[in-house]
Amino acid sequence: MYFLTYSYNNKEYIGVLNRDKTAVIPAEMIFEKLKQTAPSDMINFIELSEDLDTVMFSEIINSSNNETISLNDVKILAPIPYPKRNVICLGKNYAEHAKEIKAIKNINSDIPDKPIYFSKIAYPAIGQGEYINSHKEIVKELDYEAELAIIISKNCKAVNKEDAENYIFGYTIANDISARDIQSEHIQWHKGKSLDTFCSLGPYIVHKSGIAFPPQLEIKCYVNDELRQDGNTNQLIFDIPTIISDLSKGITLFAGDIILTGTPAGVGAGFVPPKYLKSGDIVSCYIESIGELTNVIK
Repeated sequence: MYFLTYSYNNKEYIGVLNRDKTAVIPAEMIFEKLKQTAPSDMINFIELSEDLDTVMFSEIINSSNNETISLNDVKILAPIPYPKRNVICLGKNYAEHAKEIKAIKNINSDIPDKPIYFSKIAYPAIGQGEYINSHKEIVKELDYEAELAIIISKNCKAVNKEDAENYIFGYTIANDISARDIQSEHIQWHKGKSLDTFCSLGPYIVHKSGIAFPPQLEIKCYVNDELRQDGNTNQLIFDIPTIISDLSKGITLFAGDIILTGTPAGVGAGFVPPKYLKSGDIVSCYIESIGELTNVIK
């Protein structure tokens, strides 16, 4: 199942893609058939999903008599446009990427022994086709990072590795846009990764039932059709069970929390000379079984 947040006639809704992924089935219609109150937004839907009759939900989605809206008639937004909390990110979680960032000042390129976490403001997150503000008045080294994002399904703490999948709602694509010069000047990552429009998410959340666990998915990034990143999520240094288990020790995770799992090698800073983004560049992040997330640099 592919879930999305979209704008239609200047109003925001949530929905599910139909079987051939050409149209949206409004969540309101699905919940009407379930004789339940429709969720107010994606986070509310995730919170309610634990109590849903998933068999009946799937039957409704796969029914041939659903009222649908063509994807051509809607604007796809970030699946969670306003996360309740900062997006949680993993730094240096692919070995080759950890090595390539030696070009960035004040960043250690050693392979980490423990997961490296930082947070990223995404309020709002931007979605498919939206512009990334280059902030050219303060940013000279703008970079991209294609990442697999985990969406947490329910509140949890001190999760065992073997139970990690039980606390995942689904997965989406993220572009962790980064200002490398600000990142290095401040000797920490928060501000350089938190400027407005620096978190692109989408286009859909794929329910965990549609992806084998742990995910082993191709992940790529193209800039103006040039392949820059080409990896697989099976290359993660700290895999998803480890991330959820380790992060939840002493920290409560909540339904709708977003965790970015790290980016493979091939970021702009890793090239000699660096290949930073500029106005007009088209950046497309692809993850197998999820889709493609494309944005333009403004």
